[in-house]
Amino acid sequence: MKLEGKIALVTGASQGLGKAIALKLAENGADVAIIFVGPEQPALETKGEIEALGRKAVCYECDVRDEQAVEDTVAAVKKDLGKVDILVNNAGVTRDGLMVTMKDADYDMVLDINLKGAFHMIRACYRDFMRKRSGKIINISSIAGLVGNVGQVNYAASKAGLIGLSKSVAKELGSRGVCCNCIAPGFIETAMTKDIKEDNPLLVQVPMRKMGTPEDVANVALFLASPESDYITGETIRVDGGLAI
Repeated sequence: MKLEGKIALVTGASQGLGKAIALKLAENGADVAIIFVGPEQPALETKGEIEALGRKAVCYECDVRDEQAVEDTVAAVKKDLGKVDILVNNAGVTRDGLMVTMKDADYDMVLDINLKGAFHMIRACYRDFMRKRSGKIINISSIAGLVGNVGQVNYAASKAGLIGLSKSVAKELGSRGVCCNCIAPGFIETAMTKDIKEDNPLLVQVPMRKMGTPEDVANVALFLASPESDYITGETIRVDGGLAI
């Protein structure tokens, strides 16, 4: 299998895109560190599904906003699983509203989780990746980070920031054989988009006239985590049915 012997750390892995990515990596041979916040049961369910595939999975509760918690969690992953080869920064939230009425707390929360959380995770893995001269970093951005979106100045800013962060990390670590890339999903069937129905006028903007699935995103994550993408870094791959063309 493509990822045999690899250890993947996936944030926000208990549901949605994170769960789909964790399962896809496990299907292809990786053992997985499941990073979550909130209720433990969804994380345990993901763990069970990964173990049913014959792979090892361990759950870690960690608020990615907390620098020390991230450092401690990555250290625990390395102690329990031996190393980290693949880092997927998927943890994210929305707190939508027009800019004129948006509270500072809602702006700060989205930036702290979506962007600073990825910064914390990358920094915690940085030296090990450098020493090993290998590693795959995959940051889950959004087409909102490419084209903006009404009522999402905080979310769009965080996702655009991930793209800039990824390009900079790619330049810093490229000579050490470490790849850092982004995936920018469009309308994907997750809890965040559960209110978007097939007859929603928003989907008219999508050339393929349908929403994508978590599996569509997971397939790209698998490619970016695998040896087949070893000469690709600093890129942002859209999974959006053509929405941001």
